Amino acid sequence: MVTFQRSSQQDGPTPRSPKQDSPTPRSQAKETRRKALLTAAAGLFAADGFNRVSLEDLGAAAGVSGPAVYRHFPGKQAVLAELLLSVSRNLLDGGRTVAAEAPDAEAALRGLVEFHVDFALSNPDVIRVQDRDFSNLSDSDQAEVRTLQRNYVELWVGVLGELHPDTDPAELRVRAHAAFGLINSTPHSVRHHGRRMAVKSARPILERMALAALTVR
Repeated sequence: MVTFQRSSQQDGPTPRSPKQDSPTPRSQAKETRRKALLTAAAGLFAADGFNRVSLEDLGAAAGVSGPAVYRHFPGKQAVLAELLLSVSRNLLDGGRTVAAEAPDAEAALRGLVEFHVDFALSNPDVIRVQDRDFSNLSDSDQAEVRTLQRNYVELWVGVLGELHPDTDPAELRVRAHAAFGLINSTPHSVRHHGRRMAVKSARPILERMALAALTVR
């Protein structure tokens, strides 16, 4: 099975202070508000585009004033950066966990497909924002997102390489990207004559098609 090098850490657990172990109600409320702002941003940016959404719009959607957004983010671009960086980190971390816990490469591939389909069905707004507003990130944030996404692709390539050991890695990357394109089409493919297709109906279709694309000889 594909293995991953863990970052070096000291052998024992790092002691944490009581304050770290027990978040205060104030810190919990702040984190809740921050998540609400990110959720609101995903919906607004997806619907109207990053450039057409103001801080006042964002604050109103999250139940705060526009200036209150600055308590959580230095500006609108920082909201976009956190939205796309956090989802890229979550995809990479989640994918690594799926692959590491699978008993073999075939199970790992099925698990990765299910994991990515679940992500796509749960985050259609974020997918739209990534497709349309990636260029509005700063150069450094764009570079970090690309690095995280390249690592995610290579995770899939490693699993595919175990299933197709004689296949050129470049071809395996094409397969991975094709599967992502199919699955990430969810914001469009789950619509049918203006109505949303039920997630439970879309999920098995996407999973079967993605696996077929990845394993075709």
